[in-house]
Amino acid sequence: MAWANTSTSAALRETTLRKLQVDLPVAVDRAGSVPLVTQVGDQLRAAMRGGQLTAGSRLPSSRSLADLLGVSRTVVTEAYQQLYAEGWLEGKHGSGTYVAEVYPHVHAEGGHRSEAADDVHTPLEGEDPETGLIDLRPGRPWVLNYDDAAWRRAWRAAGDLPMSARPDLYGDPLLRDALAAHLRRARAVPAGPGDVLITRGTGNGLDLLAATLLKPGDKVGVEEPGYRAARWIFAGRGAEIVPCPVDADGVIVDDLPGDLRMIYTTPAHQFPTGGRLPIPRRERLLAWARATGALVVEDDYDAEFRYDVAPLPALYGLDPEHVVLLGTLSKSLSPDVGVGWLVANPPLLDRVARRRKELADRTSGPVQRAVAIMLDRGDLDRHLRRMRLEYARRREAVVAALGPWTKGDTAGLHVLAELPEHVVPEIVAGARERGVLVDTTIRHHHGPPRVHGLVVGYGSAALHDVRRGCGIVRTLLDHALQEPELLPGAGHL
Repeated sequence: MAWANTSTSAALRETTLRKLQVDLPVAVDRAGSVPLVTQVGDQLRAAMRGGQLTAGSRLPSSRSLADLLGVSRTVVTEAYQQLYAEGWLEGKHGSGTYVAEVYPHVHAEGGHRSEAADDVHTPLEGEDPETGLIDLRPGRPWVLNYDDAAWRRAWRAAGDLPMSARPDLYGDPLLRDALAAHLRRARAVPAGPGDVLITRGTGNGLDLLAATLLKPGDKVGVEEPGYRAARWIFAGRGAEIVPCPVDADGVIVDDLPGDLRMIYTTPAHQFPTGGRLPIPRRERLLAWARATGALVVEDDYDAEFRYDVAPLPALYGLDPEHVVLLGTLSKSLSPDVGVGWLVANPPLLDRVARRRKELADRTSGPVQRAVAIMLDRGDLDRHLRRMRLEYARRREAVVAALGPWTKGDTAGLHVLAELPEHVVPEIVAGARERGVLVDTTIRHHHGPPRVHGLVVGYGSAALHDVRRGCGIVRTLLDHALQEPELLPGAGHL
């Protein structure tokens, strides 16, 4: 819509804008310090979170909203894209942009459940079943609110398909096709079904790679601190583990040795520091791999869950010849599903498949079919959108409680609170005494610890337990860190 420079047109525009703000409470302040894209995105997000915009509500086109707000279309488009990435919006082919489905804590009529409902405590919600403690350790997702009706439908449909006497070493063709489409859509990964091998999860994928490519004594780089299970798997296949230091952005590429056979990295959300590997450093990492002949093993474990940031391209998409991409449904659906994927160039995939046959390794066929059906019907995408909103609420609670101590909160299901080394045991013990379990960075190192602090997970605890547990941790932090030299910002990353 083009607004003519007349009083009539101006009045019409003002009337239309007032009506829009009733239905869609958005306004921009050109004189403010907050970027216009952020203003539009924040107000739309607040309207959806507060119930003014409910699931299924249609939003105006980017052009219409831009005209009515008097901003460029790029401003609205970028705000919409960010909300798409976070799971707040969904597109319906040929009909526009809509507010995505949300969990039952936001009612269809726009009202939230009462706080009292959030505070109802059950023994399974976020507590360790043996100790009764609030578990704020990383690594476990929330599994109580998955769409069990969709899962049962998928299982029934999978049961109608014939059983296979000779399971495909690469995985069920239906699932490989569905996962390739999912990765192209969700991660912009240029993969077809011929590039995908179905695994039982990330650990299984790492072991298959190690069994296929490594000889005793081969050097394998693992981020330091980093995922300790990867170290164990590689060491179990006879590899020499080479710790590769990280900083606030992820692995430090300039310090990588030139004699590594492969390097394992978590660029989407470094574990446990939470860094996101920037594009220039991704390019340097790939240039290093091409120069040395090393293979980059990319664990995309937290890529589905991002907050307030747009996704960065997967390393595999930038260089499929030198990168293997690993993924799993253990965080997005449940560890019990036991389905993951390994994406690589076909010649390497063929080698892995042959080694897999020698190891008599396979992934459950019926489970693969059920997951393929969920992907094909869109059930898994809908579940991911709901979980992004659910985890976003918990992440907000963690950041609100721990404030300036949090790092790495833009993605994933955990944050880092970097602290002086001597206070960490005191805080862990104090939290345990008050009913809260937290992890530390120490056990995630291969050599002497170089990063000290707490790794706070919010995946498996209910929202009210996250608030309560983090409140206890913050009280302990405030008590332990009273000296000026120990204030936030004095860490090592």
